[in-house]
Amino acid sequence: MNFRKFRKNAKALSPVIASIILIAVTVAVSVVVAAWMGGISLGFMNNTEQATITSVQFGTNYVAVNVLNSGTGSITLSSATIDGNNANLNFASPSTSLAITKGLSGNFTVTLAAGNFTSGYQYTFKITTAKGTGLVYTATAP
Repeated sequence: MNFRKFRKNAKALSPVIASIILIAVTVAVSVVVAAWMGGISLGFMNNTEQATITSVQFGTNYVAVNVLNSGTGSITLSSATIDGNNANLNFASPSTSLAITKGLSGNFTVTLAAGNFTSGYQYTFKITTAKGTGLVYTATAP
């Protein structure tokens, strides 16, 4: 075999054309990956829970709690603690359940299992949603 003749007749892409093709393939793959990742991140952001306890008002053995849902979906309140001790969580008027629609507030009562609130004592309230998000608020009893 005569290799000189073979090399002379061999056809190949020029380095410029090869570079352009590599860049085009790289851009196409990165656009596909970016679109795929964007679709995944939107799925995670559809029902984010973001709520805050806006106020508490002390009663004799209960606290009226106002919760504002500023997330993108409804939330359901599941449990409450006062200073780490379990407390009863009940809906209050005008709410009809422990669920709060996005953009709205809900009023709920949290009652002590036993005893009354001590005047001047600082209490930490934690309300947990059905998805496990904790809402914490600290207030001093009047």
